[in-house]
Amino acid sequence: MSHTEPRSGESENALAGVELRMAADPTQLSIVRAVAADIAMRQDFDLDSIEDLKLAVDEACSTLISLASQGAVLSAQFVVVDGSVQVFTKVGSQRSAPPDRDSFGWRVLSALVDSVTTWVAPQAEAFEVHIDLVKRSLGTVDA
Repeated sequence: MSHTEPRSGESENALAGVELRMAADPTQLSIVRAVAADIAMRQDFDLDSIEDLKLAVDEACSTLISLASQGAVLSAQFVVVDGSVQVFTKVGSQRSAPPDRDSFGWRVLSALVDSVTTWVAPQAEAFEVHIDLVKRSLGTVDA
């Protein structure tokens, strides 16, 4: 795994990044999009890359909201590493299956970012569905 791939929401500096926790409700999506755009702008992403990240975060969170248990909390953590923005999203769910990787939404999400993964973690009486993604600025070169 290269240093720019998602690392389960962890970074070398525990205070590096931003984490949002909100109701798993579509009305909250504008907040997470605004934060994604602000972080990308601060990393000098070009306008197209900023829009791509906003759309990708929107799609990831929308997908998780559709899988969320009633009253679940949606979490989105943003971490900046070497010119890339890593986004770790998760929500509580009654489903043990990850999002459908053959869906149109997943194909769009995959086209917008450099890396996207999904996985499910068992919890006490439910599951936690994760979607992690990485968007690199155009000036970033893989070592």
